Amino acid sequence: MEIIEKYFPNLNNQQKKQFSKLDYLYKSWNQKINVVSRKDIDLLYQRHVLHSMAIAKIINFRGNTTVLDVGTGGGFPGIPLAILFPSTKFYLIDSIGKKITVVNAIISELGLKNAKAEQKHSNELKPSKFFEEEFFETKSVVYLPRKH
Repeated sequence: MEIIEKYFPNLNNQQKKQFSKLDYLYKSWNQKINVVSRKDIDLLYQRHVLHSMAIAKIINFRGNTTVLDVGTGGGFPGIPLAILFPSTKFYLIDSIGKKITVVNAIISELGLKNAKAEQKHSNELKPSKFFEEEFFETKSVVYLPRKH
């Protein structure tokens, strides 16, 4: 957690509590479902949380902005960004149901009202919904529908 505060010193108390809970939540879930690589779980903050937050050094999402996290996996970068930007809406999708189960449990446990996760493949996105999002991010190459 110290590494998060080193690079993001202006976190409020609520954000600090939420970020602090991530270690326990992911380690607990990772014992049941392989959400984060077992070799990386002890480096969660360095390899997953901080990495997810890097975009915040370049972009400051305005309130009421919507961000689509395609292929969220275990909730990265969507969950750390939802903590960091509580006025921004985050829509996390992944095609693997068990990962979305974990993501929804973590969203609920953290009390994140600005994040929603669904089991969905990127090619299931309807252009009308898809193009309502202001920002998109993904960790891999995905098919995205075109608006004609």
